[in-house]
Amino acid sequence: MSEIEKYNFELILEHLKVCEKRFLEIKKPNDFIESENGNTILDPIVTRLQAVGENLKRMNKNNPQILQKYPSVDWEKIIRFRDFISHHYEKLDYEIIYDICKVDVPKLIVTISSITK
Repeated sequence: MSEIEKYNFELILEHLKVCEKRFLEIKKPNDFIESENGNTILDPIVTRLQAVGENLKRMNKNNPQILQKYPSVDWEKIIRFRDFISHHYEKLDYEIIYDICKVDVPKLIVTISSITK
């Protein structure tokens, strides 16, 4: 893996850890919409998830083999989600963000941590 690819994975990992930290205050999906604080947490999480997808999209374009080495992750789904956030933000479902943060982000942190070692 090149230094640039390693840096990109480390950057993705940083974004994911920020999502994980901000998500600590959210206990149920409605927490995102029932208070001003929930809304304040939702937007930066979505922005970080978008940045993760953008970095992966760039990596996949420049060197698709790097992501193919880790088939346990649906990289294409993450990239498509980035596209959805970018082009259809108003249709974004906070319950999906909740599930991503609760289930997918922790798994992705483990995978990307192992990649960057």
